[in-house]
Amino acid sequence: MASEESPLLTSTCDGPAHKSIYDRFTPDQKRWIVFVVSFAGLLPMFVQATFVPSIPQIAKDLHSTHAVVSLSISLSIFAGAVGALVWAAYSSFYGRRFMYLCGMPFLCIGSCGVAMSTSLRNLLFWRFVQSFGCSGGMSLGAGVIGDIYKLEERGTGIGIFFGATLFGFAVAPFIGGAAAQYWSWRNLHYSLATWGLFEMLLIYLSFPETSHPGSMGIEKVTHRRRFHFAWVNPLSSLWLLRSPNLFTTMLASSLVLVSDYVLLVPLAYTIGARYGITNEAVIGACFLPNGLGNFIGAPVAGRLSDIVVRKWRVRRKGMWYPEDRLRATWIGGLFMVPLSIAASGLLTTYVGGPIGLSLNLLCLYINGMGVDFVLNPIGSYNVDVVHSRSAEITAAYAATRSLILSAATALVIPSIEHIGVAWTNIIAAVLALIGQGLIFLTIRYGDHMRASVDVEFSTVENN
Repeated sequence: MASEESPLLTSTCDGPAHKSIYDRFTPDQKRWIVFVVSFAGLLPMFVQATFVPSIPQIAKDLHSTHAVVSLSISLSIFAGAVGALVWAAYSSFYGRRFMYLCGMPFLCIGSCGVAMSTSLRNLLFWRFVQSFGCSGGMSLGAGVIGDIYKLEERGTGIGIFFGATLFGFAVAPFIGGAAAQYWSWRNLHYSLATWGLFEMLLIYLSFPETSHPGSMGIEKVTHRRRFHFAWVNPLSSLWLLRSPNLFTTMLASSLVLVSDYVLLVPLAYTIGARYGITNEAVIGACFLPNGLGNFIGAPVAGRLSDIVVRKWRVRRKGMWYPEDRLRATWIGGLFMVPLSIAASGLLTTYVGGPIGLSLNLLCLYINGMGVDFVLNPIGSYNVDVVHSRSAEITAAYAATRSLILSAATALVIPSIEHIGVAWTNIIAAVLALIGQGLIFLTIRYGDHMRASVDVEFSTVENN
């Protein structure tokens, strides 16, 4: 009977023909490519996270209310999900580089539109355009990493990419809060437009196409016009989640990531209120330990997942079992995430003063690291098992997870108001443990789950 010890295929991928695909770029070129996609991946994080601290100032300028302006957050999450699916689907046809260049103008125009908005209607429209344009940063970036790094190096590459981009998610609130306090939210969005323009020029001048030769749909069109347009269904990426493996890991990562949102979304109402922090810039600075944890944890987790893959391939005499990479999630999902969020809830409730604040910031740091110890191996696993559609699975994974998190986030503050910070955080810790339990099941029964629904999983020959 098959079990977690069952391999997928023997390792015939070490031949010269397969290795040459990943030798197209020198190590220095690969590092530059990772830098460019990480820089692009920072943009959506800044677009999302700098907006929240600016909401009071925006509401005042547009003669609206905090609650109404906050609707733009849900709208931007939806726009980001739609955009990620669109850019990822078309990148399989036209290539990564072209889709980056297509998305950046939407970001630049949308950012300028947000900055010039004089009414809530204008703000919502341009916020949608802005979020739609920058949303390909994560999915395209993961696809690029999968294109240039082979199986045993991929986790490290994705770890560096995730670490750089997720650090932006924590730094951005501080910058957004400082801009709202001392500068102007409109100038901030003009700055984002300038960043987008610079990124577009950087990609145009120095970023090569990384898709494997012969893998793009446009290369298979024999008769095409100078400007050839093809219809690609962006929702087809979601159909990959019918695989029990991919759906289960997506759900598990969502349950673990809920802890991050439970800590960060109400931070001004929990840690801020408990320890008397009212300055928007200082509240934004409280996000920094979590970002530092992301920045350090992601590359460490990626490196660890590569070590685990190599170790288990040696143990299996060269055979590859994809779910082995998920073994690297244990330390984060079992210990760091649930313990840090539960401790933060108890500290906020029962420990005041500088000691309580300092320990809470430590919990934010540990949680940032722990979440990456789960998300990074799962992200690399997704690229491993559907390598030919790596950008699409990353987009489907991110879009579906965003919808789950947006619903969960809406319940955080009402939960804190009704049952308190401690119990809300304990519930989040239990959800994280359930998520890790799902990962255990995937490791144990991965071969059966893959056999039940075939979504054209990768083999060692094409990975």
